[in-house]
Amino acid sequence: MTHVQKVMALGEAVSRHVRDGMVIAMGTGLESCIPFAAGHEIIRQGRRDLVLVGPISDILFDQLIGAGCVAKVIAAWVGNVGAGIAYNFRRAVEEGIPRPLSVEDHSNLTVALAVSAAAMGVPYLPARTALGTDIVRDHQRLREVTCPFTGERLLAVGALRPDLTILHAQRCDRHGNAHLWGNLGISLEAARAAETVLLTCEELVDDAIITGDPNRTLVPGFLVSAVAEVPFGSHPSPTQGYVNRDDRFYDEYHEETRARAGFLAWLDRMVLGTQGHAGYLSRLGEDRMARLRPRTPRPAAPVSYGF
Repeated sequence: MTHVQKVMALGEAVSRHVRDGMVIAMGTGLESCIPFAAGHEIIRQGRRDLVLVGPISDILFDQLIGAGCVAKVIAAWVGNVGAGIAYNFRRAVEEGIPRPLSVEDHSNLTVALAVSAAAMGVPYLPARTALGTDIVRDHQRLREVTCPFTGERLLAVGALRPDLTILHAQRCDRHGNAHLWGNLGISLEAARAAETVLLTCEELVDDAIITGDPNRTLVPGFLVSAVAEVPFGSHPSPTQGYVNRDDRFYDEYHEETRARAGFLAWLDRMVLGTQGHAGYLSRLGEDRMARLRPRTPRPAAPVSYGF
């Protein structure tokens, strides 16, 4: 059987697998493992008309919106967890700058159920959440239904199948089998629901490391089409065990992007004006990166798979 080469540079992975108009799930780990490096590469390659899916994307969605890449957001919240508002998101919704933005509003649970339905291959999942709230009113994916078994009123959450899910993980092998730990959010559901999965990781490891701890292999390689080794690929969000959250970065971004001109200057300095992710890290500087690395290892207890 011919072996499919999945390991490639981030730029090649985005070039191969991200197309204009795609529905893309990103930031599925809530505040952890947000694939910022992949998002920045999407900006550099000028993708347009994207539909972004995520429960809490933090400032990654804001950056893609400000760069003019996004036509629609399907999310529970778009903002800056450290500082509050996301200025590009607000400008796009209120003023159409840099382009008008459509929003499909959700709670964290309804967007999770929508992606889970797609992962399960069913058209919807029933729930009680959000009944009686304004979120449900005139919503294209949320409908009140009557349970055929009990007659009670329920909410049907329609399936949401991304064209592409982009995940950042701690480590994976050349086949795309990934070890992931910490806050998972809806990462596993998003991987199972998508047509294609693009995976970035802190380190690429030998097959034996992955197979030696199979229960931690939460994303199986048969779901993954491309793997890129991208250290600090989640910065400024954390990747547990490898990179801590850069709180100061969120505050600096908040101040710099209050005005459109400030965001464009930030975008040119940190994304468009860099030579890929390596250039981005160079802008951060080694001293800052060193301060973000965990100081005290806290390894889990060994697990024996012996018989």
